[in-house]
Amino acid sequence: MTFEKLDAADYLNALLALPKLWGGSVSPDGKWVGWNWLGGGSAMDVYAAPSDGSAAPVRLTNTGEFTRLVSWVPGQNAVIVAHDRGGNERLELFRVNLDTPTVLHPLTEANPNYYIRGGQLHPNGKWLIYGANRDPNSGAEIEQSLVYRHDLESGEQRALAKPEKGCWYIPRLNKAGTHILYNRKDNHPAGYTLWVVDIDGHEDREVVNVGDDRKVYGSWLPDSTGILVLAEAETHYKVGLWRLADGALEWLIDDPARNIESVYVPHGSSEAVIVEVQDARTRASLYHLETRTERRLPNIPGNLTPIAPLADGMWVGSFYRSNHPSDLVRFSPDDCRPDSFVSLTRVQERTILKSDLLASAEDFRWKSVDGLTIQGWLYRPRETAKGTIVYVHGGPTHHSSDALDDQIQFFVSQGFNVLDPNYRGSTGFSRAYQEAIKVDGWGGREQEDIRTGIEALITTGIAERGKVGITGTSYGGYSSWHAITHFPPETLAAAAPICGMTDLVVDYETTRPDLRPYSEEMLGGRPDQVPERYYERSPINFVGNIRGHLLIIQGLQDPNVTPENVRAVRAALDKAGIEHQLLAFEDEGHGIDRPENQKVMYQRLVDFFSEAFAANA
Repeated sequence: MTFEKLDAADYLNALLALPKLWGGSVSPDGKWVGWNWLGGGSAMDVYAAPSDGSAAPVRLTNTGEFTRLVSWVPGQNAVIVAHDRGGNERLELFRVNLDTPTVLHPLTEANPNYYIRGGQLHPNGKWLIYGANRDPNSGAEIEQSLVYRHDLESGEQRALAKPEKGCWYIPRLNKAGTHILYNRKDNHPAGYTLWVVDIDGHEDREVVNVGDDRKVYGSWLPDSTGILVLAEAETHYKVGLWRLADGALEWLIDDPARNIESVYVPHGSSEAVIVEVQDARTRASLYHLETRTERRLPNIPGNLTPIAPLADGMWVGSFYRSNHPSDLVRFSPDDCRPDSFVSLTRVQERTILKSDLLASAEDFRWKSVDGLTIQGWLYRPRETAKGTIVYVHGGPTHHSSDALDDQIQFFVSQGFNVLDPNYRGSTGFSRAYQEAIKVDGWGGREQEDIRTGIEALITTGIAERGKVGITGTSYGGYSSWHAITHFPPETLAAAAPICGMTDLVVDYETTRPDLRPYSEEMLGGRPDQVPERYYERSPINFVGNIRGHLLIIQGLQDPNVTPENVRAVRAALDKAGIEHQLLAFEDEGHGIDRPENQKVMYQRLVDFFSEAFAANA
């Protein structure tokens, strides 16, 4: 089937039905692989398949809510999953046995008044470990997330560790069940320190601190004897090994030329997986902890990340690119050719969208206002483009990669160019590039990176002045607001912010308490400490500058960028006499993710940008 044989409705239906993979985890015994799929139903669900590829995937959940895989149950063919209600992020944890799929056994209360992070079952089968911003005495919601040991028989929720300040982290229990690893932000909003608490809560101690304003992450070794550490250095990230027995810390890789972004030692392996990202492309290697030798996997078209080894010498890994859906594959480190991979999800059997029906990502680069080189992905339609849409990723501590995005693909299929910029502050390049956003704070030169990308497209003749729009979710939504209130009117014809911050003070005061330190890190303090910066960087204070078309999109259950952002900005827009449109979804949280809602939103966006560009023809 060719692209020309699919009309717009059929193509959109095919995109939304294409399963989008999130996560990917191999069971401790190596016999199963589990993942989350969005696209096979009305929401996200959990699937599993044998790691030898001998059978088709099994659907483990079918809830109508966004259900995600949290962890494997030790020694059993079972998983712990979580879902909320309508995207409100108030998670409930369940156990699901692989031999009785779709049967959910509740482990925690439904729709709690607090936020749960993580969820691992202790080897004794009795205790559940997670983080929660719950007061241990009153049960009320508080700012700090504590480490809890939840007795599933008695119902007792015992707080094992009590950080002093709010912090986003996932507690991680070691395989032996003796200690829990977690992070704190007690010293500085930009820092992360590593702490370890024993299973009874008697000894809670800081184990790695590389500077109060620097971040350090860790994961347990499979034998529970230590932690593999990833820590910020002056210009890069370094890898170390911390030993539980004596507290000794040894640095294994400390190379400013490398951009290492994650490290872990899978179950059943003596090799650590080292994941580097070079110019937004994943490059992985295997580091042998005993011999201190490293073998790099070859560079291939697309992105391959090893997850865990199997008994037969093969590995399970994730693989994706812009014209290939995200997949979990069996592969040999000695043969990393994509045509040699064995799909464990069998995703290609679930779609008519083969590679020739999907637009490929082109590497596009330009200079920003201060001479910094910015990279982005450019997608182009087969025919002459009727306009250009800038699609800004969220985070901002994140990056866009050469990956299949159904929103981008639909825009391209409808005749638009799409630029997906990796502005300063993005991961995927270097620590210096990631940290550069903090020099100005949100609403600084990272927004100029986006504007100069538009100008570069116009200069090269790819884009046409008056026919450029912008959209994005979360920080991409904030960037869309910033662009329509700050860019010269001739630069931008339209903006469609999705779940984007409008008033940074309102956002700080109404967001989840464990997310506030991120605003403090990025803006240099709390609203009461740097009020001028919060004012200057809030698009709500500049809505009078809007000259282009505006469509606001919001999930009404969003606990991250709450609907209060929309209420406040609409009042300001009405006061300034600025016309705008609103598209709101009652059953969505931070992002519009349900396929039936995406169908409405994608078509509305295409119509919105088409009308805005036509008005400037």
